[in-house]
Amino acid sequence: MLEADRITTYYGNACALREVSFEVNEGEIVSIIGANGAGKSTLMKSIMGVVKPRTGAIRYKGKEILHFPTHKIVGEGIVYVPEGRDVFAPMSVQDNLEMGAYSRPFSKSQTEELCEEMYQMFPRLKERRKQTAGTLSGGEQQMLAIARGLMSKPEIIMFDEPSLGLAPIVVDEVFERIKYINQELKISVVLVEQNAYMALTISDRSYVMENGRIAKHGASQELLHDDSIKTAYLGM
Repeated sequence: MLEADRITTYYGNACALREVSFEVNEGEIVSIIGANGAGKSTLMKSIMGVVKPRTGAIRYKGKEILHFPTHKIVGEGIVYVPEGRDVFAPMSVQDNLEMGAYSRPFSKSQTEELCEEMYQMFPRLKERRKQTAGTLSGGEQQMLAIARGLMSKPEIIMFDEPSLGLAPIVVDEVFERIKYINQELKISVVLVEQNAYMALTISDRSYVMENGRIAKHGASQELLHDDSIKTAYLGM
């Protein structure tokens, strides 16, 4: 469904990704784990066209999208929920949701219907629909960021550190929503997450990144019991 083929990405003269290959199949949850600075977020941004790889290929359903602008990639069916939420703080919850549908050719009634679907999935957002996004709690902002991403009706949604800075009870709720999105909405999921145990537990396959490269990949349950993964990422 989505394939990155030996992509190399630089920030200035610093190489952030070196010949990284990565794929997502239909219906999967694929996690990416690794230390800070390993290249996880850069991989997501390279796929979304936020930063441009110098070499390699990125294909979605067989179509080369490496040189597509970000809004066109969203229009193709891939959405990125960034680290730190990045909600539009001065805008209301409702306006944030509507912005999520901006890149798709939806009618006003279709957009309103999508908003109602999001409010059913995230009831707390409905209670705060007129509230400015910047005044929401961290957990509520994360829910809004997820809902905003779903407004474009993606086929793949990529989450970058969704548990960052959240209380444990909220983290559990976020991961339950991610599983719901995959299992009930039938959306493929890419999960970048420093909580390696949680990421490996809910995903089908995983990639381990180190210093801008894929160091290891395989079935998540196998990696969960890999001694080197236990030592490096699970504190065992």
